Amino acid sequence: MKVIRRAGFAGLFVLSAISIVACSSSDTTSETTVVTATPVVEPDYPVTAGGITLTEQPKRIVSLSPTHTEMLYAIGAGDQVVAVDEYSNFPAEAVALGTKLSGYEPSIEAIAGYEPDLVVASYDPGNLVEQLNALDIPVYLAGGAASLDQAYEQIEQLGALTGNSEVATQLTTRMKDEIAAAVASVGSLSEPVSYFYELDNTYYTVTSNTFVGQIFKLFGLENIADGVEAGNDYPQLSSEVIVASDPDLIFLADTKCCGQTSETVSARDGWQKMDAVVNKRIVQLDDDVASRWGPRIVELVTSIGKGLSLVEAGS
Repeated sequence: MKVIRRAGFAGLFVLSAISIVACSSSDTTSETTVVTATPVVEPDYPVTAGGITLTEQPKRIVSLSPTHTEMLYAIGAGDQVVAVDEYSNFPAEAVALGTKLSGYEPSIEAIAGYEPDLVVASYDPGNLVEQLNALDIPVYLAGGAASLDQAYEQIEQLGALTGNSEVATQLTTRMKDEIAAAVASVGSLSEPVSYFYELDNTYYTVTSNTFVGQIFKLFGLENIADGVEAGNDYPQLSSEVIVASDPDLIFLADTKCCGQTSETVSARDGWQKMDAVVNKRIVQLDDDVASRWGPRIVELVTSIGKGLSLVEAGS
């Protein structure tokens, strides 16, 4: 049985301190706290970031990427967003816009109809940037992050371009701190802990070389998909391979798309004797959180930590 060494007193102290700061309120003390308003500083333009230069702050942003939509709202640029793509389902303010643009088969006419002064995208089918630039519409194009550092970089680039640099930097700093705290709270592993990460119910998965796989590596977990198919970081495993690997943990990133749950996994032929199934170590993830590299990465990290606590509970 795998054993996890919990963080010591010092680690608990750090987490407690964070909680105290987050929950503190001025009505719990007799002292009067004077808050000095921070002067509003107008952003300086022109600004160059992410390969483009803007001469003035954008007021009409169109986002064709669910991840970047989340970033824009998280850095305080939500009021500048006028339209989003059909898959931008978070936050609620983005959904409330009621726009259904396509990020995979974008219509230049539909996008231009919103009179944007900045378009944000994670995918270019071949001539999106070229055609929008021909209309004097700048495009920030940034594909899926390959690392946490790249995710932080994209957040800060959008902060610079939208005139929200300070908030963006505060956000990435907070994300780094919360991720570090979540990993530290689990502690080091005394024995290897393996896992299977399920992308869909046909058993597509990821290796440790992917963005998601690198997050799991923060905890020292071993991926059963590593080395299964040379050169392919998104292999499709067979049920037999998964059962034979007998992972300690199973993470489901297909709860929305494919309706997978602990119950459906437990009912699969041959899976009943797997360690993760027998010991109820199946973690149900939010598909959207697990597939995006935006601010909610912290939630994914926390879910992984909770999965490891299941291993500890059964040790």
